[in-house]
Amino acid sequence: MQLLLGYITWNASPEIASIGPVTIRWYGVFFAAGFLAGLYIVRRMFMAEKAPEAWLDKAFIYIVVGAVVGARLGHVFFYDWPYYSQHLSEIPMVWRGGLASHGGAIGIIIALWLFSRNVSKKPMLWILDKVVVPTALAGCFIRLGNLMNSEILGKPTEVSWAFIFVREDNIPRHPVQLYEALSYLASFVLLYWIYWRTDKRKQPGFIFGLFLVLIFGFRILWEYFKESQGGFESAFGNIMSTGQLLSVPFVLIGLYFVFRKNQSVNA
Repeated sequence: MQLLLGYITWNASPEIASIGPVTIRWYGVFFAAGFLAGLYIVRRMFMAEKAPEAWLDKAFIYIVVGAVVGARLGHVFFYDWPYYSQHLSEIPMVWRGGLASHGGAIGIIIALWLFSRNVSKKPMLWILDKVVVPTALAGCFIRLGNLMNSEILGKPTEVSWAFIFVREDNIPRHPVQLYEALSYLASFVLLYWIYWRTDKRKQPGFIFGLFLVLIFGFRILWEYFKESQGGFESAFGNIMSTGQLLSVPFVLIGLYFVFRKNQSVNA
């Protein structure tokens, strides 16, 4: 990375090192770091509420499977179905890239519904209010991984902090990966503070709802600075991007949980 004519020239390698046939990539490291940080944070929450630690191990498996499968299918169906409909055998090839955060969110919610039904026997909001806190941090890590891959590019701009992605097209662009990463980091700090320092954690669904409003609200905002990633936006007259169209329902659901009648429970 270097400064060039007031801009930041970005030519980072997406690979950290190669060990034989195995290549370690920044994206994979950030992705794993997000899950490990989440495991640590949720473990502290379980301990504070005296929940069985065995639940945590099972929840982790549910979340990983739900996130990966959901994110992959989200990319396939939301953004690139015309291609994958003709190449069905490539759908499971996650290592080739192509994950969608909206699909990952849906996958995690379904996974935690199954976890609540089969393992904890508690209302699903009990686990959702915990998991979403580190999920915001994981979102930050993933966007940093996107930055290292020089992917999810912003629109051309002349702002002084623009990034020139050498591995793409050498055009000064908005560093939307950093915009989103910083937004998600701020969301994590707020949600973490609310859980540990306020009584809102006793209101089922409040933290989950606020997470949806913050994360997908920011997603709607930063999509205005991104290049189109395709999908079904043309079917709606290109008024909103696919990412924005998919984010609106999440924000509305979040607002419902934030403002619904207080249903506090004992901690």
